[in-house]
Parts: sequence; C-alpha cells; structure tokens
Amino acid sequence: MGPHPAVAAIRLAVRRVLHDILNDLTSPTDDPSHERPPSPLVLVACSGGADSMALASALAFEAPKLGIRAGGVTVDHGLQPGSDLRAEEVALRLRGLGLDPVESIAVTVGREGGPEAAARDARYAALDAAAERHGATAVLLGHTRDDQAETVLLGLARGSGIRSLSGMAAVSGADGRYRRPFLQLDRQTARKACMVQALPVWDDPHNADPAYTRSRLRHEGLPALEKALGKGVVEALARTAQLSRDDADALDAWASQAAGAVRDAAGLLECAKLYALPPAVRRRVLRRAAIEAGAPAGSLFARHIEEVDRLITGWRGQGAINLPGKVVAQRQGGRLVIRQG
Repeated sequence: MGPHPAVAAIRLAVRRVLHDILNDLTSPTDDPSHERPPSPLVLVACSGGADSMALASALAFEAPKLGIRAGGVTVDHGLQPGSDLRAEEVALRLRGLGLDPVESIAVTVGREGGPEAAARDARYAALDAAAERHGATAVLLGHTRDDQAETVLLGLARGSGIRSLSGMAAVSGADGRYRRPFLQLDRQTARKACMVQALPVWDDPHNADPAYTRSRLRHEGLPALEKALGKGVVEALARTAQLSRDDADALDAWASQAAGAVRDAAGLLECAKLYALPPAVRRRVLRRAAIEAGAPAGSLFARHIEEVDRLITGWRGQGAINLPGKVVAQRQGGRLVIRQG
C-alpha cells in the first residue's frame, strides 16, 4: 500500500522542485568543465506549523534519493513569550526527521512598514544569512495555494497594479534561492499529511489574531467571499496570480527594451518618446528610472509613479515631484530629469 494521498501529493511537489534545482545546477554553460557540485544542500524554512512541517518531512524523505543534503532553519521572531523555547522545539523536530544542518535563529523585528512586513523582512534576512553561511543551493518555503489567494486579495486591496496581483513566485530571490513547492496545493492537504504521519504541529496564535490584516482576511474575508460566490474562489485567485505574473513579466520585458530607446544621446529621458509608449510600459520605465536614481523600491508606490507620469501626460508647467529617497523628478526642456535632490 502506498502513502496516504496527501503525503503522496506533498512528496511529489517536493520531488519536482528538487529535480528543478538539480537541473538548474547542471544547465549548460560556456565552460565545458562545469559540473554539478557534489551533494548540494537544500534548506527548509520551518515555523513548526502544518505547512512547513509537511514540507520538512517531504524534503527529508525525497532529498536523499536524489543525492541532495537536506537541512532546516527556524526563525525566532521574539514576538511572543517563550518563542525561544518554541524555536528550539521546532529545531529538535527537524533533527528528528534526519535534517542536518539545523539552525534556530533569533531576530529582532523592527517597526518599518508595519508588524507583518517588519517580521517578514527580518525573517528573510535571517534565511539569506543562513543560506550563505551553510552554502545552501536553495531554501524551500511552505506557502500554499491558500496563502497565494490571500496575497492576491491583499494586492488588490492596495490597488498597486498587476504585479501585486501576481502573488508569490514559485521561484524568487537571488539566483532563484527561494522555492515554493506547495503553491498548487491547499492548506488542508498539508495539515492532513502531518496528521497521517503523526507529525506534531504548532498553530501560531498570530495567525488567528484579528489585529493582523492577513489573519482577518483568512478567517473573515475569504470565508465571506466563498459564501457569496461559492467554492472555488481560492483556486480562481491562484490562477489569477499566475496569469497576472505572465502579463507583468511580459510588460517588464517590454519596458526593459523601451528604456534605452526613450533616452537622448546624453542619457536623459525624452518626454515625447515616453508619451508615445503605452501607459503600462511608460510607468514601468519611470519606476525603473526612479529606482536607478536612488528611490527605495519598497517605498515607491503607484501614486508616486502616477505623479511623475503626469509630468509627461498632463504637463501644465507644474513643479518638481519629490520621491522617496530624496529623489526629485522634474521636466526640463522636453526632457524628464530624475535625480537625487
């Protein structure tokens, strides 16, 4: 008798991602002597919740069969009493699965961008550092299709464009470091896989705390949508994410090509050429120019780019536009100048 269907599903998802990682390592290069490094290391980021414990279990099962070393990292955000003990307990569980190396990392969560964003920034910084420290090829994350649906709705609420509707990428980070095997699987499948394998899981009370936007969306917003629109909302939102990502990638590529063609010999942006571009492409060119001038990408919102765009499409002699990072955009003699103020 084979494994339970839920266990089989998570193992298959992880196996596919591990094969992708190996294929990336052995992709052709200009160097004919290039070979895959022996026994590459893949880490799993594990909070102790059902999603990440199911992922850790599947990684521990699949990795040795492919000659891959498997390790784990858990991050202690220090936001709850006893969080350090909880993190050590998760690390013990990971070692019990046979993962090695395993590390528990304590971080300090700041306040910039709100509690959820600050915790996420601290977590990814810790994971990046752990991957560098251990020489890991990739880090697996346990985000599910439900998480993807929530991310799409949060992006829709912010009204920040098609890129925000594209949700989380299956592969992201520097050199494709982060991989998300479960984006096509629902949260219940991961929980069921833990249950049939008798894997202990920890339910983070923050996930049920209405003080957090994502928690309210999970426990109030999505159930209300499903009640009003019927089942299948989560699947539809996940499909929207993929379609939006494809469109956004195509527009980004177009904007990348257009960025050079709209500059004069001195490298300044020409307003007439910018005006001739489709709005979605033009705004991407403007955003890229602002970031190159020093505006922090995370602080540059759609409203900022819309204001700069009006220097092109609604020119009435208005003054300079102040952008994050002390960057200034202004129109001068048919040119758009974006620079540090």
